[in-house]
Amino acid sequence: MATIKDVARLAGVGVGTASRAISGKGSVSPEAAARVRAAIAALDFRPSSIARALSMQSLGVIGLFVPSFRGNFYGTILETTDNELRAVHRHMVVANGSGEGDGREQALDAIDFLIQRDCDGIIVISHDLHDEDVVRIQQRMPKVALLNRNFERMRDACFSVDHTYGGMLAARTLLDHGHRKLAVMAGPKSAPDNVDRVNGFLTEVASHGIDPAGVPVVEGNFTPDGGWQAMKAFAGLGLSFTGLFCANDDMAIGALSYLRQTGVSVPHELSVIGYDDVDAAAHTAPTLTSVHIPMYEVTSNAVRWLINECYGVGQPVVRQFPVSVSMRASVAQVRAKPRSRAKSPA
Repeated sequence: MATIKDVARLAGVGVGTASRAISGKGSVSPEAAARVRAAIAALDFRPSSIARALSMQSLGVIGLFVPSFRGNFYGTILETTDNELRAVHRHMVVANGSGEGDGREQALDAIDFLIQRDCDGIIVISHDLHDEDVVRIQQRMPKVALLNRNFERMRDACFSVDHTYGGMLAARTLLDHGHRKLAVMAGPKSAPDNVDRVNGFLTEVASHGIDPAGVPVVEGNFTPDGGWQAMKAFAGLGLSFTGLFCANDDMAIGALSYLRQTGVSVPHELSVIGYDDVDAAAHTAPTLTSVHIPMYEVTSNAVRWLINECYGVGQPVVRQFPVSVSMRASVAQVRAKPRSRAKSPA
């Protein structure tokens, strides 16, 4: 395998000149640079990543923690992070929550793994971590970006949307279609962004003269199966509502599956609105109306900010991410009397 000494010898230059020509740092004449490039091609030279890391005191790698590799939501984060890093010739190491312990312990173990890999910085998305956990992570890894989280102490590192407003938009969509009997399929109470979107929904409902205490809320776990089970719980109580807000699209997809199996017509008997507007929302049956969270833009700007912090570049970064509603077939004007019960699927 060719070494940089072989390149320098064939190009007729010193090792220092060859190194500067390869790294692009330092002064090299155009003629010498051309000879080095020709020698690299002739020898099929590949710079050692370890040697390059030692010389630059950087591995050129960013760590990313996501709670799971499954689901529609995290796929956008994984793909966007990889694309942004590859655009500046950097790469990522990814860890997810698995193994023993609860979600918080799994997140802490995975983030510890990333820090021990000597990543230049890390990106974290987790609703299981406490604020004090995030502070300790930053003490160990000062270059950290937080997705989907607002934390005043680390404001510059946080990239998220106004989830309270997102919940309000979900309520307005159902109210604008005449729905007054409403229900909420919430995510975990431990998730601050879930709390914000549910509170936004109930606040908007109250502003239209509807008592939030009369809005049934069932907690799910942000997965399709959790949505299926939560919809089954609603059915056990009797479907005395015409409009349902699901706090994420994966749960909405599970809810639609349950309703289809039990013969409840969406949207004629029950309108359903999701949250996140993942790609799959446009391909459900019926297609899912959803609060659009621009997660591509959120992730992209978080990664660019971290790249700037780690490598001293000046990529543009924005922090305002408009939330909207993608109207599809799962929401319609209220017209049918709500069903008092639903048959359980076999």
